[in-house]
Amino acid sequence: MSVVPGLRGVEHVAFTVPDVEEAVNFFVDVLGCERFYDMGPFADPDGNWMADNLDVHPRAEIPTFALLRCANGANFEIFNYEAPDQTKRWPRMSDWGGTHIAFYVDDIDSALAYLESKNVRVLGQGKKDGFGPESGEGSSFAHFLTPWGQMLE
Repeated sequence: MSVVPGLRGVEHVAFTVPDVEEAVNFFVDVLGCERFYDMGPFADPDGNWMADNLDVHPRAEIPTFALLRCANGANFEIFNYEAPDQTKRWPRMSDWGGTHIAFYVDDIDSALAYLESKNVRVLGQGKKDGFGPESGEGSSFAHFLTPWGQMLE
């Protein structure tokens, strides 16, 4: 088996949102993450740095981004991009590129009650001991949406 030399694990997960401040406020005020630092702006108005290094439109810009720490898991790098060819909707879980971020909690019932008290849209009613309508043993989980429509679990 081949491995990347020195690989230690996941350092951060990055995603683009419509409004960095709204996203940071949600992750800090609702989920309890810690704002670690902010950076930006980044752009290359005359060159191809953005296309060559990030595979985005050459005139794409990153007005700002923030790095958050969330308990003992991977950090979150939250971007805001502006680009001429930008798609402005979240892919569904069934779409190529569809993703979600899952959190581990000690008590799912308490966690769901807390999210609902913060007016977070929880999908379904939480699933316990299985996956789907005819499955056996498994873990408990529930998916929920951020105010801007990003899927979390």
